[in-house]
Amino acid sequence: MKTIVIIGCGFAGLNAVQRLTNHKSGLGITVIDKNPYFNFLPALPDVIGRNIHPDYLRYPIKHLSQKLKFNFIEEETRSIDLEKNKVFTSTQDFRYDYLVIASGTETNFYGNSEIRQCAYKLDDAEDASLIRDALDKNDFDYYIISGAGYTGIEIATNLRAYLNKKSKDKPIVIVEKAAGILGPLPDWIKNYTRDNLKRLNIRVLLNSSIVKAEKDKVILSNQNTLNNALLIWTAGVKTPDFVQNLSVDKTPQGRLKVDRYLRVRDNCFAAGDSASFTYNSSFLRMAVQFAITQGALVGSNIIRSIQGMNLEPYQPRDLGYIIPMANSKSCGQVLGIKITGRLPTFFHYVMCLYRSFGMRNKFGIIKDLL
Repeated sequence: MKTIVIIGCGFAGLNAVQRLTNHKSGLGITVIDKNPYFNFLPALPDVIGRNIHPDYLRYPIKHLSQKLKFNFIEEETRSIDLEKNKVFTSTQDFRYDYLVIASGTETNFYGNSEIRQCAYKLDDAEDASLIRDALDKNDFDYYIISGAGYTGIEIATNLRAYLNKKSKDKPIVIVEKAAGILGPLPDWIKNYTRDNLKRLNIRVLLNSSIVKAEKDKVILSNQNTLNNALLIWTAGVKTPDFVQNLSVDKTPQGRLKVDRYLRVRDNCFAAGDSASFTYNSSFLRMAVQFAITQGALVGSNIIRSIQGMNLEPYQPRDLGYIIPMANSKSCGQVLGIKITGRLPTFFHYVMCLYRSFGMRNKFGIIKDLL
């Protein structure tokens, strides 16, 4: 029996498991994740502004393990020995014939422990619940988001939706270190999004940063001090420490550079946000659609390797992307077509329902959205 260890039970890890468990020959599959739940990340900002209950955005991995027949270890991975084919957690170690690293990314505080202690993040449903609780229990004078990428903009628009429901007209400020929003996305998307943020009275400070944060106080690089402020940090992500510590080629974020078969080594694969795949002379962006297809291919390639067959190269198909904004003035490209307004918002929630797990969660999301 071949032993396969998968680190991470997000979209990539779970799709690798599903492909492997569909294979009928004997395989010993162990999934290691520090979280007891599969977290549905695409709808986390909606906990803030659209009242989706966080319980509908998580699904017990234990239930998945019983359904798909894999061994689940709820522990944090501490290190990997690629030479000895071992994974180490806090209490035990696991030997593998094949390893899949699908542990995703986490919020990057860039070593600033002060900001880590004061700021909220949005890595899972528990984080979303903490933000919503803070909003319900406190009356802040300022709402600050560090980072003007996808997540920062989604959060800002959902904050405005929340405040509007409470009839509160409070300042929302996005602080961005770069000279523009949304990184490398097309100018028309940046312009549309910027106009919508202006319409929502959400201020964007470019070429700016947060230099200090204390409890309920944020100090900006322009020396402005904002008291009684809620700070949400979305200024970047990184892979977990055990991935950062691997002596293999990585990007500055710590994402593992993989070959055309999604391998780090002959018996070690990476998928989803953990992997950095070169496509059309640049790195493929982090997205759920790629995590799903990469996880599935990794599962297939492990089976092919066991059977002595040639591996299949990864050939991504980019269906597009959407910037969902809580006032339904969303934008994006689907199959190369530019779309704005309610249509991309509709597509976003259709895909959320399609990709979420469990009928309880699906019906719960629908109920909360209506």
